[in-house]
Amino acid sequence: MDFSTIKNQMEAKDGAGYKNVREICADVRLVFKNAMTYNEDRSDVHVMAKTLLEKFEEKWLQLLPRVIEEETRRKEEEAEARLNMQLAQEAATAKMARHISNELSELDMHLDELREMVIQKCRKMSVEEKRKLGTGLSRLSPDDLTKALEIIAQKNPSFQATAEEVDIDMDAQCEATLWRLKFFVNEALVAKAKDSSNKVGNDTSKRKREICDALAKTAKKRSSYGGVF
Repeated sequence: MDFSTIKNQMEAKDGAGYKNVREICADVRLVFKNAMTYNEDRSDVHVMAKTLLEKFEEKWLQLLPRVIEEETRRKEEEAEARLNMQLAQEAATAKMARHISNELSELDMHLDELREMVIQKCRKMSVEEKRKLGTGLSRLSPDDLTKALEIIAQKNPSFQATAEEVDIDMDAQCEATLWRLKFFVNEALVAKAKDSSNKVGNDTSKRKREICDALAKTAKKRSSYGGVF
């Protein structure tokens, strides 16, 4: 290390040089310490390097408060920049979430309109279909049954969906309500069947694992017994 190298590093651009003043200080110290290390204690070079190092350390102590102040200011600026970037990212994410939410709401609205058009064009529901619909309603979970009652209440304001006991007269409902109920009940029962199937599958897998573990333990015991006898 020498002063020309230090000078070149200080003048380097595009981030190739020193990152901060402390790096320059460390290299200056290295120049003087190398001169002291590779020259005898009483030599002119060693004595001069030691004297210059002491002078440099005095100057460094005078400069150190400004260096610390600059480092503190830079850290604060970097922290502020990171915070601003984080806030900008959060704002962009929130904006995108609002946009997606609006798109989904608009899509739901179009789906409701499409379903309404389909329902309006549906044929009149037969007696047998009404009977099956009533059976399907009785198989719904409490939460799904509450949603089904809300569907009925939409077209029938006098219908008390929250009453403790509800009597549903299929013949008294309009065709649009009946077909809405049919669509909803079919979807709810399919979802319920999938949940039940998954639960049975999990229980079966668990039971199989328990049986396999029991067989493995039994086989291990038999092997141990065989070794004894």
